[in-house]
Amino acid sequence: MNFCILGAGAWGTAMAVHLNRAGHAVTLVPRRLEHAAALATTRENTEYLPGFRLSPDIQIASEIAPAIMEADAVFLACPSKGLRALAERLKPALAGARRAKIFISLCKGLEQQTLLRPAEVLAEVLPDVAHGVLSGPTNAAEVARGLPAAVVFAADVENETVLEVQHALSDKTFRVYRSQDVAGVELGGILKNIYAIGAGICDGLELGSNAKASYLTRALHETVLVGTAAGGQRETFYGLSGVGDLIATANGSWSRNRTLGETLVRTRESAKNFLDSRRTVAEGYFSVESFHRFSEKNNVPAPILETLYHFMFSGKDIRELMEMLMQRMLRAEQ
Repeated sequence: MNFCILGAGAWGTAMAVHLNRAGHAVTLVPRRLEHAAALATTRENTEYLPGFRLSPDIQIASEIAPAIMEADAVFLACPSKGLRALAERLKPALAGARRAKIFISLCKGLEQQTLLRPAEVLAEVLPDVAHGVLSGPTNAAEVARGLPAAVVFAADVENETVLEVQHALSDKTFRVYRSQDVAGVELGGILKNIYAIGAGICDGLELGSNAKASYLTRALHETVLVGTAAGGQRETFYGLSGVGDLIATANGSWSRNRTLGETLVRTRESAKNFLDSRRTVAEGYFSVESFHRFSEKNNVPAPILETLYHFMFSGKDIRELMEMLMQRMLRAEQ
């Protein structure tokens, strides 16, 4: 197949490397012209994924319209806050994308103003094209190295295009499952970022293995509770985009969200200062605020989420918040 990837961050670049290795034609389109020029010249994404040489077969483009003209499938690999703007840039180029069968989001965050999921944003801006989402435990560097990984590809319908994409993405080191629960797959990938921050707090405070295991168990319970209230199917959160991604992101030294939580308690630096000093985005920070609003509006009990919100956005002491969390009313495990 012929793939186009809009966005050349770590994950978009890793996907380009994987698809090229799997034998597909790949065009990678960075957001900035100077970034495209640097990639074309050096054949390495030193800004976001250093250490991986881009094959000469991977085309680097600077304009969307010509890049998607021959594409069978288009990936949108940008932070969630930039998805609507990217979709708006994409809209006038659709007339020339006669071969494009599906547009696949790699985003893992809600749109802050509207609380819409990525697929819902795409449905608003690009209502006449087929959409899908790819999610799961996928550290970009490991995928680029060709280490084994498994993900889930979700689309609202199961048709020939979905099967074709599933088989095209899969190879001996990258296994793709499929699902029709777009909402659940997206929500699992978004919510795990929130709870990975809490895992980082456990690490930063050196609370021990018992605390972290207990925390992750209750975090999964809360993920299911919040995720089903937001429209996902319960069983999806026990799959790759839910518990699978949570395990990886809560424990990986590479995880931006886990690192955010650990850094905040070790250095007492504000979350805003931490994020402003880094080029990459920790989506969980914005998702904490978004899902706190969602949970309050819909009366969804989410004590861990509430604790993280008050720590990061209200400036409350984390140890006092933890004590309150531990001393909640006792009840049966659910």
